[in-house]
Amino acid sequence: MKATFGAGCFWHVEDLLSKTKGVKSTQVGYIGGNLPNPTYEEVCTDRTGHAEAVEVEYDPNEISYEELLDVFWKNHNPTTLNRQGPDVGIQYRSAIFYHDEEQKIIAEKSKQQLDSSGKYDLPIVTEITPAPTFYKAEEYHQKYFKKNGF
Repeated sequence: MKATFGAGCFWHVEDLLSKTKGVKSTQVGYIGGNLPNPTYEEVCTDRTGHAEAVEVEYDPNEISYEELLDVFWKNHNPTTLNRQGPDVGIQYRSAIFYHDEEQKIIAEKSKQQLDSSGKYDLPIVTEITPAPTFYKAEEYHQKYFKKNGF
């Protein structure tokens, strides 16, 4: 099965998800914008509307979508609009791109539960939208931490 998440710079998110039991593969790329086949340079202009994202292939017999969402929520700040740490821009937004109605329902329920839990002082701004075309990022971005010894 497939899941797609945006949670800031895709290098860190990809590294975390790739080490998660039940995740079979990951790739980083761009999703949710208005330009076909964007480059990293184009996405960084903050004018294409794309999010840096990680597309995950996972085995639902080993990890549930709910468990993937737990990894997503725990590893970024979902209350900052278009920002994660020092990275600012629409490409760094918190986003869940669902692939079917079941993922949509699970994601919305998960967001509502976390938002009402009192964990955050600010409301969660994570967008939950249908997954449009995912454009794989340039090869030097794939498995960036692993390739560069982080």
